[in-house]
Amino acid sequence: MSEIESLKKIEDELIELSESTNNIIQKANTENELDEIRISILGKKGKLSNILKNMGRLSSEERPIIGQKANILKIQLQDLISQRKNKIIEEVLEMQIANERLDVTISPLGTPLGKKHPLISTQEEIIDIFCGLGYSVENGPEIESDFYNFESLNIPKDHPARDMQDTFYINNNLLLRTHTSPVQVRYLEDNPPPTRIIAPGRVYRRDAVDATHSPVFNQVEVLCLDEGIDFSHLRGTVLTFLKTFFGDLPVRFRASYFPFTEPSAEVDVQWKGKWLEVMGCGMVDPMVLEKLGIDSERWTGFAAGLGVERFCMVKHQIDDIRRFYSNDLRFLEQF
Repeated sequence: MSEIESLKKIEDELIELSESTNNIIQKANTENELDEIRISILGKKGKLSNILKNMGRLSSEERPIIGQKANILKIQLQDLISQRKNKIIEEVLEMQIANERLDVTISPLGTPLGKKHPLISTQEEIIDIFCGLGYSVENGPEIESDFYNFESLNIPKDHPARDMQDTFYINNNLLLRTHTSPVQVRYLEDNPPPTRIIAPGRVYRRDAVDATHSPVFNQVEVLCLDEGIDFSHLRGTVLTFLKTFFGDLPVRFRASYFPFTEPSAEVDVQWKGKWLEVMGCGMVDPMVLEKLGIDSERWTGFAAGLGVERFCMVKHQIDDIRRFYSNDLRFLEQF
Protein backbone atom coordinates (compact mmCIF):
# COMPACT_ATOMS: atom_id res chain seq x y z
CA MET A 1 0.00 0.00 0.00
CA SER A 2 1.32 3.41 -1.00
CA GLU A 3 1.80 6.28 1.43
CA ILE A 4 -1.17 8.13 -0.15
CA GLU A 5 -3.42 5.10 0.35
CA SER A 6 -2.22 4.71 3.94
CA LEU A 7 -2.96 8.38 4.69
CA LYS A 8 -6.42 8.08 3.16
CA LYS A 9 -7.17 4.91 5.13
CA ILE A 10 -6.17 6.46 8.47
CA GLU A 11 -8.20 9.60 7.77
CA ASP A 12 -11.27 7.48 6.95
CA GLU A 13 -10.82 5.42 10.12
CA LEU A 14 -10.66 8.63 12.23
CA ILE A 15 -13.86 9.94 10.62
CA GLU A 16 -15.65 6.62 11.16
CA LEU A 17 -14.46 6.49 14.80
CA SER A 18 -15.75 10.01 15.39
CA GLU A 19 -19.21 9.26 13.98
CA SER A 20 -19.67 5.89 15.69
CA THR A 21 -18.38 7.10 19.05
CA ASN A 22 -20.63 10.15 19.01
CA ASN A 23 -23.68 7.87 18.70
CA ILE A 24 -22.48 5.56 21.46
CA ILE A 25 -21.84 8.49 23.84
CA GLN A 26 -25.32 9.96 23.30
CA LYS A 27 -26.93 6.58 24.09
CA ALA A 28 -25.07 6.14 27.40
CA ASN A 29 -27.36 6.31 30.44
CA THR A 30 -24.95 6.07 33.38
CA GLU A 31 -21.60 7.45 34.42
CA ASN A 32 -20.17 3.91 34.47
CA GLU A 33 -21.13 3.41 30.84
CA LEU A 34 -19.35 6.64 29.90
CA ASP A 35 -16.21 5.55 31.73
CA GLU A 36 -16.21 2.26 29.83
CA ILE A 37 -16.63 4.14 26.49
CA ARG A 38 -13.79 6.54 27.32
CA ILE A 39 -11.42 3.67 28.14
CA SER A 40 -12.37 1.65 25.03
CA ILE A 41 -11.89 4.66 22.70
CA LEU A 42 -9.23 6.87 24.31
CA GLY A 43 -7.37 4.44 26.56
CA LYS A 44 -3.81 3.20 25.94
CA LYS A 45 -5.21 0.10 24.26
CA GLY A 46 -8.27 1.87 22.84
CA LYS A 47 -9.45 2.24 19.26
CA LEU A 48 -7.76 5.60 18.69
CA SER A 49 -4.38 4.19 19.74
CA ASN A 50 -4.85 1.20 17.41
CA ILE A 51 -5.52 3.52 14.47
CA LEU A 52 -2.46 5.63 15.19
CA LYS A 53 -0.21 2.55 15.18
CA ASN A 54 -0.34 2.69 11.39
CA MET A 55 1.31 6.12 11.30
CA GLY A 56 4.63 4.35 10.79
CA ARG A 57 3.72 3.87 7.12
CA LEU A 58 3.39 7.62 6.57
CA SER A 59 6.01 10.07 5.48
CA SER A 60 7.48 12.62 7.87
CA GLU A 61 5.32 15.31 6.21
CA GLU A 62 2.07 13.32 6.63
CA ARG A 63 2.50 12.30 10.25
CA PRO A 64 1.94 15.79 11.73
CA ILE A 65 -1.26 16.07 9.71
CA ILE A 66 -2.68 12.84 11.16
CA GLY A 67 -1.35 13.72 14.64
CA GLN A 68 -3.19 17.05 14.56
CA LYS A 69 -6.42 15.41 13.40
CA ALA A 70 -6.12 12.73 16.08
CA ASN A 71 -5.63 15.36 18.84
CA ILE A 72 -8.65 17.34 17.62
CA LEU A 73 -10.73 14.16 17.61
CA LYS A 74 -9.54 13.25 21.10
CA ILE A 75 -10.49 16.70 22.47
CA GLN A 76 -13.90 16.53 20.75
CA LEU A 77 -14.65 13.09 22.18
CA GLN A 78 -13.56 14.15 25.69
CA ASP A 79 -15.88 17.17 25.47
CA LEU A 80 -18.77 15.00 24.32
CA ILE A 81 -18.20 12.55 27.18
CA SER A 82 -18.03 15.41 29.70
CA GLN A 83 -21.21 17.03 28.36
CA ARG A 84 -23.10 13.73 28.42
CA LYS A 85 -21.86 13.03 31.96
CA ASN A 86 -23.13 16.41 33.18
CA LYS A 87 -26.47 15.75 31.49
CA ILE A 88 -26.79 12.36 33.20
CA ILE A 89 -26.00 13.89 36.61
CA GLU A 90 -28.60 16.60 36.01
CA GLU A 91 -31.24 14.02 35.00
CA VAL A 92 -30.54 11.88 38.08
CA LEU A 93 -30.77 14.94 40.36
CA GLU A 94 -34.08 16.04 38.81
CA MET A 95 -35.50 12.56 39.28
CA GLN A 96 -34.29 12.46 42.87
CA ILE A 97 -35.84 15.85 43.61
CA ALA A 98 -39.14 14.74 42.09
CA ASN A 99 -39.21 11.50 44.09
CA GLU A 100 -38.02 12.96 47.41
CA ARG A 101 -39.94 16.22 47.38
CA LEU A 102 -41.06 17.24 50.89
CA ASP A 103 -44.52 18.71 51.33
CA VAL A 104 -44.18 20.95 54.37
CA THR A 105 -47.95 21.42 54.47
CA ILE A 106 -48.59 17.76 55.33
CA SER A 107 -49.74 17.23 58.91
CA PRO A 108 -47.01 15.47 60.99
CA LEU A 109 -49.18 12.44 61.73
CA GLY A 110 -47.29 9.59 63.35
CA THR A 111 -44.60 11.77 64.89
CA PRO A 112 -44.13 10.47 68.46
CA LEU A 113 -44.74 13.04 71.16
CA GLY A 114 -42.23 13.49 73.95
CA LYS A 115 -43.17 12.58 77.51
CA LYS A 116 -42.02 13.70 80.90
CA HIS A 117 -39.47 11.52 82.65
CA PRO A 118 -41.14 9.59 85.52
CA LEU A 119 -38.86 11.29 88.06
CA ILE A 120 -39.91 14.74 86.82
CA SER A 121 -43.59 13.77 86.95
CA THR A 122 -43.20 12.35 90.46
CA GLN A 123 -41.38 15.44 91.74
CA GLU A 124 -44.00 17.73 90.21
CA GLU A 125 -46.78 15.73 91.87
CA ILE A 126 -45.03 16.00 95.27
CA ILE A 127 -44.59 19.75 94.80
CA ASP A 128 -48.26 20.17 93.79
CA ILE A 129 -49.45 18.39 96.95
CA PHE A 130 -47.38 20.55 99.29
CA CYS A 131 -48.26 23.74 97.40
CA GLY A 132 -51.88 22.78 97.98
CA LEU A 133 -51.08 22.65 101.70
CA GLY A 134 -49.75 26.21 101.63
CA TYR A 135 -46.02 25.60 101.06
CA SER A 136 -43.81 27.57 98.65
CA VAL A 137 -40.87 26.21 96.63
CA GLU A 138 -37.29 27.33 97.34
CA ASN A 139 -33.99 26.34 95.71
CA GLY A 140 -30.31 26.47 96.63
CA PRO A 141 -26.84 25.66 95.21
CA GLU A 142 -25.77 22.09 94.59
CA ILE A 143 -22.15 23.00 95.40
CA GLU A 144 -22.41 23.85 99.07
CA SER A 145 -20.11 24.97 101.85
CA ASP A 146 -19.32 22.78 104.84
CA PHE A 147 -21.03 25.33 107.08
CA TYR A 148 -24.45 25.16 105.39
CA ASN A 149 -24.35 21.43 104.66
CA PHE A 150 -23.21 20.36 108.14
CA GLU A 151 -22.32 22.88 110.86
CA SER A 152 -25.43 25.05 110.59
CA LEU A 153 -27.50 21.87 110.93
CA ASN A 154 -25.92 20.92 114.26
CA ILE A 155 -23.30 18.63 112.68
CA PRO A 156 -19.82 19.91 113.74
CA LYS A 157 -16.65 18.59 112.06
CA ASP A 158 -16.03 15.75 114.52
CA HIS A 159 -19.68 14.74 114.86
CA PRO A 160 -20.26 10.99 114.18
CA ALA A 161 -23.36 11.87 112.15
CA ARG A 162 -21.07 12.87 109.29
CA ASP A 163 -20.38 9.17 108.81
CA MET A 164 -24.08 8.75 107.92
CA GLN A 165 -23.51 10.69 104.70
CA ASP A 166 -20.48 9.72 102.63
CA THR A 167 -19.63 13.02 100.98
CA PHE A 168 -18.06 14.20 97.71
CA TYR A 169 -15.61 16.93 98.75
CA ILE A 170 -14.29 19.50 96.28
CA ASN A 171 -11.84 21.00 98.79
CA ASN A 172 -11.69 21.48 102.57
CA ASN A 173 -14.67 23.83 102.52
CA LEU A 174 -16.72 23.04 99.40
CA LEU A 175 -18.65 19.86 98.67
CA LEU A 176 -21.56 18.48 96.67
CA ARG A 177 -24.53 18.81 98.98
CA THR A 178 -25.64 15.56 100.62
CA HIS A 179 -29.21 16.78 101.25
CA THR A 180 -31.40 19.78 100.48
CA SER A 181 -31.56 20.82 104.16
CA PRO A 182 -29.05 23.67 103.58
CA VAL A 183 -31.77 25.44 101.57
CA GLN A 184 -33.76 25.79 104.80
CA VAL A 185 -30.87 27.51 106.58
CA ARG A 186 -30.21 29.88 103.68
CA TYR A 187 -33.91 30.76 103.51
CA LEU A 188 -34.25 31.39 107.26
CA GLU A 189 -31.21 33.73 107.22
CA ASP A 190 -33.23 36.23 105.18
CA ASN A 191 -36.83 35.26 105.97
CA PRO A 192 -38.00 35.14 109.60
CA PRO A 193 -40.86 32.79 110.65
CA PRO A 194 -43.60 31.87 110.09
CA THR A 195 -42.27 29.60 107.34
CA ARG A 196 -43.71 26.87 105.13
CA ILE A 197 -41.33 25.85 102.34
CA ILE A 198 -40.21 22.81 100.36
CA ALA A 199 -36.79 22.47 98.70
CA PRO A 200 -36.60 20.00 95.77
CA GLY A 201 -33.29 19.22 94.07
CA ARG A 202 -30.45 16.85 93.30
CA VAL A 203 -28.17 15.61 96.06
CA TYR A 204 -24.94 13.59 96.00
CA ARG A 205 -23.55 10.81 98.19
CA ARG A 206 -20.77 8.31 97.65
CA ASP A 207 -23.09 5.32 97.58
CA ALA A 208 -22.30 2.15 95.67
CA VAL A 209 -24.67 1.75 92.74
CA ASP A 210 -27.20 -1.06 93.13
CA ALA A 211 -30.94 -1.64 92.74
CA THR A 212 -31.85 0.82 95.52
CA HIS A 213 -28.87 3.22 95.69
CA SER A 214 -27.38 5.84 93.39
CA PRO A 215 -24.64 8.46 93.97
CA VAL A 216 -26.98 11.08 92.49
CA PHE A 217 -30.63 11.25 93.43
CA ASN A 218 -33.46 13.72 93.96
CA GLN A 219 -34.74 14.86 97.32
CA VAL A 220 -37.53 17.10 98.57
CA GLU A 221 -37.06 18.81 101.94
CA VAL A 222 -40.02 20.16 103.93
CA LEU A 223 -39.88 22.87 106.62
CA CYS A 224 -42.69 24.32 108.72
CA LEU A 225 -42.05 26.93 111.46
CA ASP A 226 -44.78 28.74 113.39
CA GLU A 227 -46.03 29.39 116.89
CA GLY A 228 -47.43 26.34 118.66
CA ILE A 229 -46.28 23.70 116.13
CA ASP A 230 -45.87 20.24 117.71
CA PHE A 231 -45.41 16.62 116.64
CA SER A 232 -49.12 16.17 115.96
CA HIS A 233 -48.86 18.76 113.18
CA LEU A 234 -45.91 16.86 111.72
CA ARG A 235 -47.79 13.56 111.85
CA GLY A 236 -50.93 15.04 110.35
CA THR A 237 -49.03 16.72 107.50
CA VAL A 238 -47.08 13.55 106.65
CA LEU A 239 -50.18 11.32 106.73
CA THR A 240 -52.13 13.76 104.56
CA PHE A 241 -49.31 13.91 102.04
CA LEU A 242 -48.77 10.14 101.90
CA LYS A 243 -52.47 9.37 101.54
CA THR A 244 -52.79 11.92 98.73
CA PHE A 245 -49.78 10.48 96.92
CA PHE A 246 -50.09 6.72 97.54
CA GLY A 247 -53.72 6.24 98.46
CA ASP A 248 -54.61 3.94 101.39
CA LEU A 249 -51.25 2.24 101.91
CA PRO A 250 -50.56 1.40 105.58
CA VAL A 251 -48.14 3.90 107.20
CA ARG A 252 -46.05 3.68 110.39
CA PHE A 253 -43.69 6.02 112.27
CA ARG A 254 -40.50 4.66 113.88
CA ALA A 255 -38.26 6.50 116.33
CA SER A 256 -34.96 7.49 114.74
CA TYR A 257 -32.11 10.00 115.02
CA PHE A 258 -31.12 13.02 112.95
CA PRO A 259 -28.74 15.72 114.26
CA PHE A 260 -30.98 18.61 113.25
CA THR A 261 -34.33 17.28 114.55
CA GLU A 262 -35.42 16.16 118.02
CA PRO A 263 -37.45 14.02 118.40
CA SER A 264 -36.91 12.30 115.03
CA ALA A 265 -38.75 9.56 113.17
CA GLU A 266 -38.59 7.49 110.03
CA VAL A 267 -41.77 6.84 108.06
CA ASP A 268 -42.53 3.52 106.36
CA VAL A 269 -45.25 2.41 103.95
CA GLN A 270 -46.28 -1.18 103.38
CA TRP A 271 -45.26 -2.26 99.89
CA LYS A 272 -45.36 -5.81 98.49
CA GLY A 273 -46.04 -7.16 101.95
CA LYS A 274 -43.02 -5.43 103.53
CA TRP A 275 -42.39 -2.14 105.32
CA LEU A 276 -40.38 0.27 103.17
CA GLU A 277 -38.83 3.49 104.48
CA VAL A 278 -39.87 6.52 102.43
CA MET A 279 -39.23 9.56 104.65
CA GLY A 280 -37.23 10.93 107.55
CA CYS A 281 -38.72 13.66 109.74
CA GLY A 282 -38.73 15.32 113.15
CA MET A 283 -39.16 18.49 115.15
CA VAL A 284 -36.51 21.11 114.33
CA ASP A 285 -33.77 21.04 116.98
CA PRO A 286 -33.84 24.30 119.02
CA MET A 287 -30.06 24.62 118.60
CA VAL A 288 -30.50 25.00 114.83
CA LEU A 289 -32.96 27.84 115.37
CA GLU A 290 -30.82 29.58 118.00
CA LYS A 291 -27.81 29.61 115.63
CA LEU A 292 -29.99 31.52 113.19
CA GLY A 293 -31.10 34.00 115.83
CA ILE A 294 -34.62 32.59 116.00
CA ASP A 295 -36.31 32.40 119.40
CA SER A 296 -36.89 28.66 119.89
CA GLU A 297 -39.26 29.31 122.79
CA ARG A 298 -41.62 31.18 120.54
CA TRP A 299 -41.09 29.43 117.22
CA THR A 300 -41.25 25.66 116.81
CA GLY A 301 -41.56 23.52 113.72
CA PHE A 302 -40.84 20.33 111.90
CA ALA A 303 -38.73 19.20 108.96
CA ALA A 304 -39.01 16.18 106.69
CA GLY A 305 -37.04 14.77 103.78
CA LEU A 306 -37.98 12.28 101.10
CA GLY A 307 -36.32 10.66 98.10
CA VAL A 308 -38.14 11.18 94.80
CA GLU A 309 -36.74 7.98 93.28
CA ARG A 310 -38.07 5.89 96.17
CA PHE A 311 -41.55 7.41 95.84
CA CYS A 312 -41.53 6.83 92.08
CA MET A 313 -40.43 3.21 92.51
CA VAL A 314 -43.22 2.46 94.97
CA LYS A 315 -45.94 4.20 92.96
CA HIS A 316 -45.03 2.61 89.61
CA GLN A 317 -43.81 -0.79 90.90
CA ILE A 318 -40.25 -0.25 89.61
CA ASP A 319 -37.72 -2.77 90.91
CA ASP A 320 -34.39 -1.06 90.12
CA ILE A 321 -33.36 2.59 90.59
CA ARG A 322 -30.86 2.28 87.73
CA ARG A 323 -33.71 2.10 85.22
CA PHE A 324 -34.31 5.84 85.74
CA TYR A 325 -30.87 6.66 84.32
CA SER A 326 -30.58 4.05 81.54
CA ASN A 327 -32.31 6.17 78.83
CA ASP A 328 -34.01 2.96 77.66
CA LEU A 329 -37.01 4.12 75.59
CA ARG A 330 -38.81 0.81 76.18
CA PHE A 331 -38.88 1.73 79.87
CA LEU A 332 -39.52 5.47 79.53
CA GLU A 333 -42.36 5.13 77.01
CA GLN A 334 -44.48 3.41 79.66
CA PHE A 335 -45.01 6.66 81.54
